[in-house]
Amino acid sequence: MNRPVVVGVDGSPSSLVAAEHAARAALLRSRPLLLVHGYLHPLGYGVPINPYDVGVPVPSDEAQKMLEHTAAELTGRWPGLAVEVRQVAGGPGATLVEESRRAELVVVGSRGRGGFAGLLLGSVGAQVAAHAHCPVLVVRPEEQPIPVDGPVLVGVDGSESSRVAVGLGADEAARRDVPLVLVHVGPADGARAVPEEIEESQAAYQAEAVRLLADASTVVRAAHPDLVVREHPVRAAGAAEGLIEASGTASLLVVGTRGRAGFAGLLLGSVSQAAIQHAPCPVLVAHPVS
Repeated sequence: MNRPVVVGVDGSPSSLVAAEHAARAALLRSRPLLLVHGYLHPLGYGVPINPYDVGVPVPSDEAQKMLEHTAAELTGRWPGLAVEVRQVAGGPGATLVEESRRAELVVVGSRGRGGFAGLLLGSVGAQVAAHAHCPVLVVRPEEQPIPVDGPVLVGVDGSESSRVAVGLGADEAARRDVPLVLVHVGPADGARAVPEEIEESQAAYQAEAVRLLADASTVVRAAHPDLVVREHPVRAAGAAEGLIEASGTASLLVVGTRGRAGFAGLLLGSVSQAAIQHAPCPVLVAHPVS
């Protein structure tokens, strides 16, 4: 099954930048690109309506022209790219989550049309990042060009979610031909109030960081023997703060989901949420492909 790279496009600057990233991702993976526009009835945005009164929503000519124009521009800039376009009846977030069942990767922008300007990640992006059935690339900030030379950075904490992230991050670094940086975040030196505990905690952190990073490096090098892998233990007030700061020179930050158990496990953990809101580079949320 030749799963496509899927990107939601609504004509907003954020979605058009996301489409650019998606085009590059599709070529790197030798996959087709699918531009998707989710639409609702114009009276259906937050307004209770009787569907028998207004009829079934239909695709719009304006949206179709926008999709086709975007596809034409992308194929002109990315030779060899195969692009399809599709309008789907439904909210944009729900549409992309459903499309993720058949996708290799879903790409979303930092915010779409109608979002609050102060919200760094729009509701559609947040919904897709939390509930998708495949990895999700969140492209932000929208005003920056595509970063290509920086390393791929992955957080390592020994969890299953982290192991998935390390695997996807290694694959991505190999595709991009850039180094992979494995980061383990430990507590800041000032986290211990009692001075005599500081030295002991530092030694324990150092040993744990060395072990976790070495284990992750071993797995990566077995799968990608030619990949440059760097191990980078850092200290910060929290895991999110450490990863966000470390990603300042990265071309991509990869995070796991780490949600709660059960149905709520579809939701993102706090570290992942903070990363997609505040990281200075695109963020890949490492959902395993279902």
